[in-house]
Amino acid sequence: MEKDNISTDSKNFELDALYEHYHFKADQGQSPLRVDKFLMSRIEKVTRNKIQNAAKAGSIYVNEQVVKSNYKIKAGDEVKVLFTHPPYENILKPEPIDLDVVYEDDTLVVLNKPAGLVVHPGHGNYSGTLLNGLLHHFDQLPTNNNNRPGLVHRIDKDTSGLLVVAKTEASMTHLAKQFFEKTSERKYLALVWGDFDEDQGTVQGAIGRNQKNRLQMTVFEDNSHGKDATTHFKVLERFGYVTLLECQLETGRTHQIRAHMKFTGHTLFNDGRYGGDKILKGTSFTKYKQFVENCFSLLPRQALHAKTLGFIHPETEEKMEFDSPMPKDFEIVLEKWRQYAQHKKLQ
Repeated sequence: MEKDNISTDSKNFELDALYEHYHFKADQGQSPLRVDKFLMSRIEKVTRNKIQNAAKAGSIYVNEQVVKSNYKIKAGDEVKVLFTHPPYENILKPEPIDLDVVYEDDTLVVLNKPAGLVVHPGHGNYSGTLLNGLLHHFDQLPTNNNNRPGLVHRIDKDTSGLLVVAKTEASMTHLAKQFFEKTSERKYLALVWGDFDEDQGTVQGAIGRNQKNRLQMTVFEDNSHGKDATTHFKVLERFGYVTLLECQLETGRTHQIRAHMKFTGHTLFNDGRYGGDKILKGTSFTKYKQFVENCFSLLPRQALHAKTLGFIHPETEEKMEFDSPMPKDFEIVLEKWRQYAQHKKLQ
């Protein structure tokens, strides 16, 4: 430990009033890096000012010792960040958030989540989430292993579509087992950059945290990191520079479709985190650039929609299947690409 970079000022905080929010272990290949930069690359939506204030308050620890912001972490270092408010799971509060209920009975509820709605609280989103709304509308939801009431699975904030929520412990266990054993059915619509030689295919590759950009997931072909992941895809429409796919998940890893599509060279249209918010196919001449930027503004998110959800009902053992209509923003942009492709074909 570098003594000159260890803070001895403990007067600015009381340990009992702080709560651990983040805990990271530096990878074995980690080269020396300032702890403030290390944390900024790993915590979503955090500001440099917030990290600097945490360091000044003595609430950044490396290997159980308080460090200053300029401390350089090394491979294997254990990094913790504490803040004055408790982690979100301790402050979950019901909020009157409108829910689009597709189906409901005594054991479960199926919802159609709009794009822009975060599923559960986390850093930067401690309220206004789907889970806050669930707590308002439903009493005594069972809690999963991550302390998130009712949630069996999740979809990203800017992905729209279907989710199933458990209302009883038995339902939670039954549904979770189906997702774990890959017997549930999940199909997504995805608009991606580029054309395909084949009409259908399968992407396989372990998905884990990107070691250079911790806010992304990436594919490890050698399975050295991450968890096995399989995505089946089928071409629905071709527009030349972009393609509409149906993607069926065999596994449910974080950002699975987004990471798998980027891995194949077909990043999701307007997926800012993975670089899809730039023109990746086609020449950037003025009219085409204006057309794409207009599409970006009409669909200000990754073009991904959880369209189909199927599972066995926990009590009746009946096969349940639900279908969600394409959101308006997605449909408008698809129609624009259809018209563009048709015009280009006639030229």
